[in-house]
Amino acid sequence: MLHKCNEQLQQFSHVNKKALDQYVNFTEQREELQRRQAELDAGDEKIKELISVLDMRKDESIERTFKGVAKHFREVFSQLVQGGHGFLVMMKKKDGEEDDNDPDDDEPRADAEGRVEKYIGVKVSFTGQGETQSMKQLSGGQKTVVALALIFAIQRCDPAPFYLFDEIDAALDPQYRTAVGNMVRDLADRGSTQFITTTFRPELVKVADKIYSVSHKNRVSKVTVVSREGALDFIEQDQSHN
Repeated sequence: MLHKCNEQLQQFSHVNKKALDQYVNFTEQREELQRRQAELDAGDEKIKELISVLDMRKDESIERTFKGVAKHFREVFSQLVQGGHGFLVMMKKKDGEEDDNDPDDDEPRADAEGRVEKYIGVKVSFTGQGETQSMKQLSGGQKTVVALALIFAIQRCDPAPFYLFDEIDAALDPQYRTAVGNMVRDLADRGSTQFITTTFRPELVKVADKIYSVSHKNRVSKVTVVSREGALDFIEQDQSHN
């Protein structure tokens, strides 16, 4: 009888005797992995929600800042360019191409993957008549006026403690140099902002509080305080030589 039982058991010798233990072990591992997957999925949803909230706050902040800068840009440009007007517009770029045809359309347009890119456009008129011009249609001096108007507009929104300008009036006509000088003087008087600029033109010199002369001799630069009259005489002589 015992011999017969052993023969019958030998027929099941190929059966894995640890199968039950392995099944229990693998089942526990699967449950642990499923639990971790659920945690990761929940974390992924939380991250997506956070990204969505941050994107919304970012868009709101950009829109709020843009409106403030655009408002000041209109004011500053009208002060720099008598009779002219300029404004900033939010524009769309799709598939790497610019769309200048409809600056008033604020509805975002997306491609098949939902990608939309916005950028800031500038429209100005230096005469106050006719159609406005974009930056690529302006001369070098006009582009400088627009750039300065944008800088001063940003300054009004978020003033910095000081600004360093390097010959910002070099390409400007006399009336624009005078307007820039008056604006720098006004901004310096109204706030705690300090403006430091280099120039070879008289308009900024006339409104400056302190004037320094920088000379170069024997490979050494020398900085000295000069009077307004002395600076204007130097500029006049320099312009006569050029």
